[in-house]
Amino acid sequence: MTDRNTRHKAAMEKLKSHVDDKVAQATEERGQLLVFTGNGKGKTTAAWGTITRALGYGYKVGVIQFIKGLWECGERERLAEDANLEVHAMTTGFTWDTQNRDADTAACQAVWQQAQRLMRDDSVYLVVLDELTYMVKFGYLPLEEVMTALENRPAEQTVIITGRNANREIVACADTVTEMSEIRHGFNHGLKARRGIDF
Repeated sequence: MTDRNTRHKAAMEKLKSHVDDKVAQATEERGQLLVFTGNGKGKTTAAWGTITRALGYGYKVGVIQFIKGLWECGERERLAEDANLEVHAMTTGFTWDTQNRDADTAACQAVWQQAQRLMRDDSVYLVVLDELTYMVKFGYLPLEEVMTALENRPAEQTVIITGRNANREIVACADTVTEMSEIRHGFNHGLKARRGIDF
């Protein structure tokens, strides 16, 4: 047991030294671009977790919800009264329900105007563009417009983009990219989305 404890202590000392070095090297302070992508569940949930964190410190947050905007959202319901939270949702709901490219494009463009306004406002600490990846993929938003807005936003502003199949150019300029992999999803085995768990 003594040998095991000695080895454990040595390993932890080595780990601490490594972590301390990484912390010491991280000296740049600015807003970031985070991308939560992949086929796994939890991209929007992760974004709402970060929204809650930012609001907890009293920062202003703007959220643009593409595609899922008309769905119930427990996080949005819980945080709606926070004066520092501004939410705009695309009014057509799921694009596979509407099946109307012109209407979906118009709805996307309308809510994108709000996103651009938020991304020009240096008092907004965090902007979440939920499911933006689909808007680019389907051609509702020109990639060039999105990239320009990202590049010209205030230096201290962080943006989170969520959704599957994130565009390569967006991924390439992101500071942090998290890909959520699906190992198993209950929905694919007949489990209905559960209120308070899935939305």
